[in-house]
Amino acid sequence: MTTLATRTYADVRRQLLERQENALLDVREEAPFAEGHPLFAANIPLSKLELEVYARIPRRDTPVTVYDEGEGLAALAAARLQALGYSDVALLEGGLAGWRAAGGELFIDVNVPSKAFGELVEHERHTPSLAAEEVKALLDANANVVVLDARRFDEYQTMSIPGGISVPGAELALRVAELAPDPATQVIVNCAGRTRSLIGTQSLVNAGIPNPVAALRNGTIGWTLAGLALEHGQQRRYLPNRATQEAAQAAERARAVADRAGVARLSLAGLAAWQAEAGRTTYLFDVRSEEEYLAGHLPGARPVPGGQLVQETDHVASVRGARIVLVDDDGVRANMSASWLAQMGWEVAVIDGLGTEDWHETGAWQAPLPALPQPPSVAAAELKAWLDEGHTVLLDVTTSANYVKHHIPGAHWAIRAQLAQALEKLPVAERYVITCGSSLLARFAAADLQALVNKPVAILQGGTAAWVAAGLPVEAGEAHLAVPRNDRYRRPYEGTDAPREAMQAYLDWEFGLVAQLGRDGTHHFRVI
Repeated sequence: MTTLATRTYADVRRQLLERQENALLDVREEAPFAEGHPLFAANIPLSKLELEVYARIPRRDTPVTVYDEGEGLAALAAARLQALGYSDVALLEGGLAGWRAAGGELFIDVNVPSKAFGELVEHERHTPSLAAEEVKALLDANANVVVLDARRFDEYQTMSIPGGISVPGAELALRVAELAPDPATQVIVNCAGRTRSLIGTQSLVNAGIPNPVAALRNGTIGWTLAGLALEHGQQRRYLPNRATQEAAQAAERARAVADRAGVARLSLAGLAAWQAEAGRTTYLFDVRSEEEYLAGHLPGARPVPGGQLVQETDHVASVRGARIVLVDDDGVRANMSASWLAQMGWEVAVIDGLGTEDWHETGAWQAPLPALPQPPSVAAAELKAWLDEGHTVLLDVTTSANYVKHHIPGAHWAIRAQLAQALEKLPVAERYVITCGSSLLARFAAADLQALVNKPVAILQGGTAAWVAAGLPVEAGEAHLAVPRNDRYRRPYEGTDAPREAMQAYLDWEFGLVAQLGRDGTHHFRVI
């Protein structure tokens, strides 16, 4: 067996300080990752490694350092990465405990770089904000005010400020003139907590819009803690049409902000040169809406719409020190997003000079994948007969949220990386079948399971989606969880039943992030 190389805390810290390209991978599930990790660690669970890694770490000779907290996942992940073609893979010496023992700072929660940066922006720029009680008073008085929700539309629908309109962050500078045409209108920007409220508000301040702008202090958390009622299931969204004069003015403002932040300019030829450069990683992201992307996009661009790129950079650009190139068709969304990424320490450029003929690729983005395993498979109708007969155990390796929403009756939920633990709770079987939403992940899980059992293993053709399409019954709930649901971290502000104590603790944590950044010292953040 090949001995895996190691990197120390000092090695990784030096990479970060010298802005060398590096990917620090935490291969645990999201919930334990959120309990503590280095600032720039990217969470790619071992369970989903093959599905995500080629997009998130596109250059195969990128220095990759893998760690866990002693669960034995890191060594498996490192070997799997080598099999996938990665040539510079090492284990973090001592794992997470080694990082901690060497004096490395640990951060809780997820998307921490953006959240810490948002706190730094407010600390340095004194981003204006209003308390929930002040905003409520304005709304009750029918004042000249508009509330813009900077989250994704699905998050907005879960809970929103009364009268609020969904305008995901990257859209704010482009849409605000239509939504608040009177320069005297008070614009309030909110999210669930603080980050997107602050970044959205400061975006409008930086762009120099004529309206007074303020963040809703502490977002929907602050609103709830003030004892105020939220709306649910709302449908108010920005209008996709925009006047030419307003768009042109917004583009001028956005470009000026990007120039101040040091954003580079590229032509398509310049993009090709960057992409061809050996030893450098270049990400290409389209920051327009999903609908616009589907209608036509630049070949090779990955969609990251609605301002989520700034919020969740680590989820898509997992190589710290890489270059990021952004595109849009209006000169606003890419420039505003790029201005923030540049301040967050990224080398970033916007492509200029694109014509309508350049947006000739249509359809959804397809993640790059390794060769797909071809395990034995069974059609939905045959699986139904097997389950009715007994002696067949069905495992579902989809996300726990999808499983709870609906699954094949009797299916046992498991995390792919925890199949050995799951087997201890499963009944004796003559055969095993694995499914997930589409059976894509099940293809990879089948070999893992076959290595653990001496019975036949198959996958469901087309996954649970094919079962549903065949009109077969499904059930909901947590009846057959073979392992704990730690594949996703429950955000303290998530849903409609979050405890007040958890929400307040979350805010207290955010307030302390600037001090943590100072102790960590690797961020290269700067605020214009």
